[in-house]
Amino acid sequence: MSIKPRLNRFDLTMIVISLVIGMGIFANPSEVAVRAGSTWIFFGAWIFGGLVTLCGALTFAEIGARYPAAGGFYKVFSYCYHPAFAFMINWVLIISNAASVAVVAIIGANYINPVLLPADMQTALWVKIVALASVLILYVLAFFGIKVSARTQNLLTLFKVLAIAVLCTAVFMHDDSHIVVTGIPHTGSLITALGLSLVPIFFTYGGYQQTINFGGDIIEPKTNIPKGIRVGIAVVILLYLSINFAYYKILGLGGLQQTTTLAATMAGVIFGSIGSKVASILMFASVLAYINVNVMANPRVYYAMSEDGILPYIFRKVNPKTQVQEFGVSFFVLSILVILFFADSFRKMLDYVMFFDTIGLSLAALSIFILRKKTKQMDGTGIYTIKWFPWVPLIFILSYWFVTINIFVNNPFAAVICLATFAIGLAIYYARTYKKNKTTLREE
Repeated sequence: MSIKPRLNRFDLTMIVISLVIGMGIFANPSEVAVRAGSTWIFFGAWIFGGLVTLCGALTFAEIGARYPAAGGFYKVFSYCYHPAFAFMINWVLIISNAASVAVVAIIGANYINPVLLPADMQTALWVKIVALASVLILYVLAFFGIKVSARTQNLLTLFKVLAIAVLCTAVFMHDDSHIVVTGIPHTGSLITALGLSLVPIFFTYGGYQQTINFGGDIIEPKTNIPKGIRVGIAVVILLYLSINFAYYKILGLGGLQQTTTLAATMAGVIFGSIGSKVASILMFASVLAYINVNVMANPRVYYAMSEDGILPYIFRKVNPKTQVQEFGVSFFVLSILVILFFADSFRKMLDYVMFFDTIGLSLAALSIFILRKKTKQMDGTGIYTIKWFPWVPLIFILSYWFVTINIFVNNPFAAVICLATFAIGLAIYYARTYKKNKTTLREE
């Protein structure tokens, strides 16, 4: 059965906004301020990151329009490159998703610890303990069944909406209260400062790549896809710049650099200590929502890989009563816990996550050149095509490679670990393929 287009321009715009806006905007501006070291690099990097994000979203929109297959990245990489390459990239992106959950869990712990724990327990160790506990609680809830997880997600999403509302109220409060602190300048070159600033910015702008899954669902895609994406990304850029301006106005560049609990700190300045605590609780609930949805969703990728015979059968084994992939969920949560256990800091984890993502997303975008050749017959049929091709995908690809190189130069250990992880994925693929072929020959 073919996919019937059901989503209009407004639907796609809302999807884009929902995919991009997560928890990063409540913590990552602090890291951007540290890496930028100046006000104009700070805001310039956010604007540049938004424009690159628009280029990426439009590129993935055409990929999705030309190859509207269930499975997103996995199917496109397999079609354009090779199944081994597809597994290697998606294997790493799943690990990257686990690392992203770990990053967000640390954000949540930084927010909730001052509310729950006394001053002498405000340490990195207790941040890690609370982050681990948050993941384990949602892991236990996942075993009660998909319905319980879904209800939990609905409740936590409501808290997330309230959190954003509180922050927006703070943004538009006309209060003279502020605690502006002078910023610490970046000691390296301007190019390095920009490149390193884009690491947390691209993390915060991430999510739009999932538009690849909606290419066949859009009504009148030739006009609605580019307009929906442009409006959606424009709203995100405007919102991010507004929130960052509010952070800067109230805290100053130095204040941005010295706190990772930006929303709670800003609410505290405007509303007092009670406002700070309320904001912290709402931020923590938002973090739990992000962790929960990832625990629900990511094991489904293991299921697809298991169906293709790359991962063992146990990854697609589902409990008939609860509809839970017990082994798949356990494996994903274990990955999160291992990353949390060995993580030294929020800052270093960002480098690992974004090294994975910059390589995976840039290579995914590069597939548009191959896909155009393989799907020439679709030209002129009304599907969405990028207007300023090849410049739009090239801007995206080169920008992400620029960030990749900056991570490699400034954190070579992270780069080596990430490249080794890619290699392990390739080894797993060929080991499984060899075993599968050997079993087939034995049966014949």
